[in-house]
Amino acid sequence: MNAAPWSAGTATGIGSLPGTDPLEAARVVLGELPDLPHLPELPARGVGADIVGRTAAILVDLPVEVVASGYRTAAHPGRDQRRAVDLLRRDLDAFEEAADGLDLPVVKVQASGPWTLAAGVELARGHRVLTDRGALRELTASLTEGLARHVAEVAKRTGARVVVQLDEPTLPAVLRGLLPTPSKLGTVAAVPEPDARALLQSVVDGVGADVVVHCCAPRTPITLLREAGAKGIAFDVSLLDGDLWDQVGEAWEERTTLFLGLTPSVDPGHPVGLREVAKPALDLVDRLGFPRSVLGSHAVPTPSCGLAGASASWVRRALAVTRDVGRAFVEPPEGW
Repeated sequence: MNAAPWSAGTATGIGSLPGTDPLEAARVVLGELPDLPHLPELPARGVGADIVGRTAAILVDLPVEVVASGYRTAAHPGRDQRRAVDLLRRDLDAFEEAADGLDLPVVKVQASGPWTLAAGVELARGHRVLTDRGALRELTASLTEGLARHVAEVAKRTGARVVVQLDEPTLPAVLRGLLPTPSKLGTVAAVPEPDARALLQSVVDGVGADVVVHCCAPRTPITLLREAGAKGIAFDVSLLDGDLWDQVGEAWEERTTLFLGLTPSVDPGHPVGLREVAKPALDLVDRLGFPRSVLGSHAVPTPSCGLAGASASWVRRALAVTRDVGRAFVEPPEGW
């Protein structure tokens, strides 16, 4: 495998920010996270700017539309699809403008992973795409091709190596059979782990970039994501439970980078220092018996999840603290 494109001491964001100004958001990210900036997402803009609508903008030959229950596949591109494409185009233009003159070695982009997308988009009769094997294959192929094109465009615009973050917050529910059917009287059958892993791996292998898979839901399937080929796995450290300790340890033994969600995603209402934010990571390595140096070599700190619900002032503070934690992982301050 090729070496990871991020360097030791790197920090990054999950994706979403508050507000509706893509140029200001890009400037904040580039200013606070210079080592691994990400293309900001601004879901406050509404339809087409959320996780599913934004990803729909990059699908190839598979239009979607908005209906009362959410997103649904459509026969032809319509207003909703055009809006999503336009919003993404504005984001790329703004990021390119904000990055003008900067030497960016690597940039991260985010999109819905195949299982979260297939759970969030309906077929014509209202059933989720993931319930139809043929439709699921079609959606996955469209997503993979669209991501490859997206990566190529971002690389061309920025001159940077591109990392793709696949967001899979719905994957634990998919694996456990917790998603309701259209009638709400039952649940969609659980997807076996081998099937879930194989489909995800097909996307990881096909996008032409290093892939990080992010899941901010409880019971993140760390081993499944690692075995699917993810170069990095992102999760909220506060959601780890006893069942996942071994999976974290195995991931580090296999030299997988863990993107550790540490910084609060909203203002906690009191001053937040470096030590407080880093403590869950320090406790994690101590509990598992790893040297703390593993944080410098195979961990990337992030906010606990997206920052869409944060204030503008907290966004800057949260990203700055996250950046400082990454550097402290490599050069620990006295007393750690």
